[in-house]
Amino acid sequence: MGDSKYPFRKRVAMLLLTMPLMALVACSRTKAAAPVVSPVVPVLAAAVQQKDMPVELQAIGSVEAHSSVAVKTQVTGELTGVFFKEGQDVKKGDLLFTLDKRPFEADLRRQEANLEHDIAQAKLAHLDADRYAGLYKDGVVSKQQFDQAQANAQALEAAVQADKAAVENAKVQLVYCSIYSPINGRTGTLMIHQGNMIKANDTPFLVNINQVEPIYVTFTVPEQYLAAIKRFTAAGKLPVAALIPGEGRPVFGKLSFVDNTVDQATGTIKLKGEFANLDRRLWPGQYVNVTLVLHTQPKAIVVPSQAVQNGQQGQFVFVIKPDLTVEMRSVAINRTGSGESIVESGLRPGERVVTDGQLRLVPGSRVEIKQSIAPSTTPDNARPSARLAPTPVSFDSPSPADSRS
Repeated sequence: MGDSKYPFRKRVAMLLLTMPLMALVACSRTKAAAPVVSPVVPVLAAAVQQKDMPVELQAIGSVEAHSSVAVKTQVTGELTGVFFKEGQDVKKGDLLFTLDKRPFEADLRRQEANLEHDIAQAKLAHLDADRYAGLYKDGVVSKQQFDQAQANAQALEAAVQADKAAVENAKVQLVYCSIYSPINGRTGTLMIHQGNMIKANDTPFLVNINQVEPIYVTFTVPEQYLAAIKRFTAAGKLPVAALIPGEGRPVFGKLSFVDNTVDQATGTIKLKGEFANLDRRLWPGQYVNVTLVLHTQPKAIVVPSQAVQNGQQGQFVFVIKPDLTVEMRSVAINRTGSGESIVESGLRPGERVVTDGQLRLVPGSRVEIKQSIAPSTTPDNARPSARLAPTPVSFDSPSPADSRS
């Protein structure tokens, strides 16, 4: 009977040992059945827009004076007068310098006296030639004497012409004693001061004058864009914007010059934009960021550049669906510039894309939009450029139907 109790006690002991395990398994099953709540990710978002977008080339340019004149003297003498201040605006024809005129006035009087003398001599020689002509006709003088009288009259007449030229040259030299501004512009540093002796066409020059209204901006672009530039230039002058580093407001002008040769050393073509520069924001020698607008692509699909991500399968964006979950969608980007990317396919106008916070997202994540980026109201060709190298562009504008997924 004692042996029959042993199996019963054994079963009770085993039951007591397995009850905690059964409770633990039941608890773990209960926890596994509880739904997993994914966290809400805060993000920034922007709407996909459809608008006209300029096709642009971007480069670094340097400002050049429209005209630059190094003023020198054409005669030698003492600098007796300076009639401007350094850095002053001058107009064409304004008096800048005077030289000592006394030697040139004396030389003019001497040349005029020589002229009067030779005129009198020529008059007498013509009278003698007329008399010899009558005497030769009457047979009083020989043919040789008659010819000599005629030659003497002609020689003195030539001397009169030479004297007239000498008088005119003396007058010109006297005029050179007053130096006038040849252009409208702004004077630079005065290199030689009043009281110094200066020589004709000597170095250094007296002063440099730069014409700054209008003004040029010179820049270069790769030769691969030359055909497109010539094609769009044929329809009219292309707009050019120059942005001074540190300023947010560009200056606008027109493309005025395309060089007649490609620089073989660099593979670039030289261009110039002309700017009215009435407010004189552009100054010779400055470096500026240049944007050349080739044409405008109508109804382009546009998103902020920060919305576009790079993955193993190519470029993609996170699209926010109406239920505030995200979908990862592949996109084809035509080009990027001025902080915006033009999408050829993959998006439709009005959709919302994530512009910040993508690192915490996976397809299906729920998001909370903290702030939306408002559409830019700045004119397309007035936006400052973030890149200085020419932007690869496509010159064939996609149709609105091709831009939609």
